[in-house]
Amino acid sequence: MSPLFLIPALLLASNSLFAYDRADYPQAFEPDPARFASAIAEFEATDAANPPPKGAIVCTGSSSMRMWHPRIKEDLPGLTLLPRGFGGSHYTDLIHYLEALVFKYQPRALLLYEGDNDANYGKTPERIYQDFKFLVEQCREQLPDLRLYIIGAKPSIARWAIAEQMQRSNAMIQDYCRAKPGFTYIDVWPLLLDGNGQVRPELFMEDQLHLNSAGYDCWTAAIAPVLLRNEVEFELNKRTLDFVD
Repeated sequence: MSPLFLIPALLLASNSLFAYDRADYPQAFEPDPARFASAIAEFEATDAANPPPKGAIVCTGSSSMRMWHPRIKEDLPGLTLLPRGFGGSHYTDLIHYLEALVFKYQPRALLLYEGDNDANYGKTPERIYQDFKFLVEQCREQLPDLRLYIIGAKPSIARWAIAEQMQRSNAMIQDYCRAKPGFTYIDVWPLLLDGNGQVRPELFMEDQLHLNSAGYDCWTAAIAPVLLRNEVEFELNKRTLDFVD
């Protein structure tokens, strides 16, 4: 049997090969990260068939990241990107799958979007912040030189009722990033609002939650200048090293 067909079975049989468990993380993993086992297995199969480069920028997080995949390389031109978004995820899901989604790739940088689903699930801003803090500290412990770009949770029509809670967790995460070298907070919130501070409906799909093409234009306008400005130097260094190798 081909090794590719064995990967999903191995992952489902032994999450300990690549995941944090409840003994590692002091908070509860909720909802159950096992709901993403098949998605992680698909990434593993893709990697086995076409090994990705080391030193890339891993782009991961929930559906806003996952649905950016088709155009992310066009929106962030000239950068070595590894899209690994998995829709519906929380910070705790990414914590659980850190080895499979981040560590094994030995990235130079991490572009992250989470927090949207966490707030909708009912997690408090304080809990979301603690999950974020644990996640990034584990990343830095494993990859001390990793640069982290944190996209703040976006507003949406569907979740406007919890906008205040989302802004509170965003503010705590932003303060953390300001105080830490190598951390950059990217605020997409203002670009998705109109002059009256209301969500712009023309930027969203019919579900009033996910961005449409015009929404991703605004999203990219906030994110691309930061990534391109900060990562060009490292991209050039990476290409030089790849050429030497």
